Amino acid sequence: MAQQTTDPTAAGTAYRWTPLTEGGVTAWADLVNHLAEVDGTEEFYREEDLREELGSSGFDPAQDSLAVWDGEEMVGYVQVTVPTTPDNEGHGRGYVAGGVRESHRGRGVGRELMDRMEPRAEQLVAERHPGRDAYLRAGGGLEGSSASRMLASRGYRVVRYYDELSRPLRGRTDVPAPDGVELVPPTAAHEAAVLAAHNDAFRDHWGSGPLSPETWHDSWTGRSARPDVSTLAVSPEGEVLAYVLCSEWVDRQLFVDLVGTVRAARGRGLARAALLRTIDVAGRSGAYDVVELGVDSENPSGATRLYESIGFVAKLRVMAMQRDL
Repeated sequence: MAQQTTDPTAAGTAYRWTPLTEGGVTAWADLVNHLAEVDGTEEFYREEDLREELGSSGFDPAQDSLAVWDGEEMVGYVQVTVPTTPDNEGHGRGYVAGGVRESHRGRGVGRELMDRMEPRAEQLVAERHPGRDAYLRAGGGLEGSSASRMLASRGYRVVRYYDELSRPLRGRTDVPAPDGVELVPPTAAHEAAVLAAHNDAFRDHWGSGPLSPETWHDSWTGRSARPDVSTLAVSPEGEVLAYVLCSEWVDRQLFVDLVGTVRAARGRGLARAALLRTIDVAGRSGAYDVVELGVDSENPSGATRLYESIGFVAKLRVMAMQRDL
C-alpha cells in the first residue's frame, strides 16, 4: 500500500512511497534515463527492459524496491538484489541501486530511501548467506558524484573502478582463425554450456560468483540480448571455450555484457578472436554505430590491454562502493 509522508526539509512536498510496479514502469524509465544523463553514467534503459527486471528471479518488487513520487512524477527509487551464491572469495553479497531526480536532491530523499531499504538488503543477505562474511555494494557513479558523497556518509568506501570503453563499428573487420575451434553465434541449445563456461571463467574474477541457472536464463532470454552478433568459440567436441555475449540497450549501440575464456583454454587468443568476429558481424550488419563494454580497471587477465589493442578507447570511469556487514 502506498504511504504518503511530508518531508519537513522539502518545502512541504508530500511524497508518496510505493514499491516499483508494472503500472509505474513508464515513470521509472523516465527517472532512470534522467539519471543516466544528468549524472553522466549513460546507463540508459528501455521500458521493456525495466519491465523484465520486475520479474527477475529472486527479486520481489513488493519487498525489494521502493519508489518516491511527487504527484505523478517518480523522483527517486531504490532496488535491492541479493544473489543466492557467494562471491569468488566466499562472501555473501547484496546490491543496492537507485537514485534521486536532480531537482529533488538535497531534501533527504536519498537518505530516507536508504534508511528504508538497507535493512531489507541486510535481511536477505543474512537469509541467503548465513554465517558468511558479507557486504553491501552500490554504484558510486563518476568521481565526485552526489551519490558517492551520500554513500560515503553511510560508511561505504570505494573498492573498485570500472572503465567503459567504446569503439566505432564500420564495415568489415579481419577475424583470425584460431586452431581447434569454430566461431559461431549462440543458440538456445548452448545455454547450459555457456553458463558452465562462464562460471569457470569468472571463478577468479574479483567480486564475481557463480550464477544460478535461473539468473542466467533471465539474461539469456532477455529482450535486449543479441545472439545474432554474439560469438562462441566451440571445440570439435562441442565444448564452449570462450564467449562474447552482447545486448542492445540503446538504439544502434551494441553493448558487450560478458567476455570470458575457460581457464584451461587461456593463452590461445580465443577471446580476441571471438570479440573480433562480433565486431565484424555487427559492423557488416549496418544495425549499429558503436560497440561498448565495461571492464574492471584492475582486471588481472589483462582485458583492458586486449580491448585497447583492437580499437577500444576509454569513455568514462565509475566507482563501486561497499559497506561491510
